[in-house]
Amino acid sequence: MLSAFELRQAWSGAVLTGLLVTTAASAEDTRILIGIESATSSTAVARYRLTEYLQSQGCEADIRFNAKAPGLALAFLPGMPGNSSPILVAVNRGGQLPVPVWVTRGTAGVRHIRELQGRDLATVAGTDPLGASLPLAALQQQGVTPKPGQLYEAGDYSSALGLLLHNNTHAAASELGFVKPFLTGNNLVVSWQGEPVKAAGWYRRAGWSRAAKACEQALARKQRSDDPQIFVIFPEWVNGFALPDSQNSEDSMQ
Repeated sequence: MLSAFELRQAWSGAVLTGLLVTTAASAEDTRILIGIESATSSTAVARYRLTEYLQSQGCEADIRFNAKAPGLALAFLPGMPGNSSPILVAVNRGGQLPVPVWVTRGTAGVRHIRELQGRDLATVAGTDPLGASLPLAALQQQGVTPKPGQLYEAGDYSSALGLLLHNNTHAAASELGFVKPFLTGNNLVVSWQGEPVKAAGWYRRAGWSRAAKACEQALARKQRSDDPQIFVIFPEWVNGFALPDSQNSEDSMQ
């Protein structure tokens, strides 16, 4: 049999263990669940660095690379979900909404995208509308419907541009702010330019609470140049995040 002293020690230990488990569970329960539809499968470093950054800004986050996970407070989604408005929109290198484009080689002499009929084209895989759906829709409006064998799907915007630069394709889908620095030096031209679109952003989800505002404010302050390793999980054209309709004003997150 245990002595009275041993019983007290065992009871104290059980209570302490219970308190530690409860404390750990409570800390986990208070974390803000954030979901991200990642542009890459290599997410470990970005997850660590983004978590550390958000924590330094007062946002205790649990980041999941699943934008449909249950209990999410915030989710980053490419595309334009119906009946839903982003709390922050993704902006390009110029701090503006992104613009879809078709890029061709200057020596090709493409005067109109109708001339891309029957040509090999580079697009970008994934759900980002700038990488394929919007540029292809522009072609369809001109009566141009590429055959499956004429579409080369790249993993990212740099790879799509590489296919064009190495003469593997006649044109590449891209984003205006991303591609601008590469035009002159590589003798590339924009053969078609669409309208600015809200092509990606942060959306509030069912698990949102006022505690998530610190996360939103932190995300609005971060830019690709601050930490490129974080931004590998977002499409290459994404340079940062801004309040909707604030791209031409002095608005900022306070």
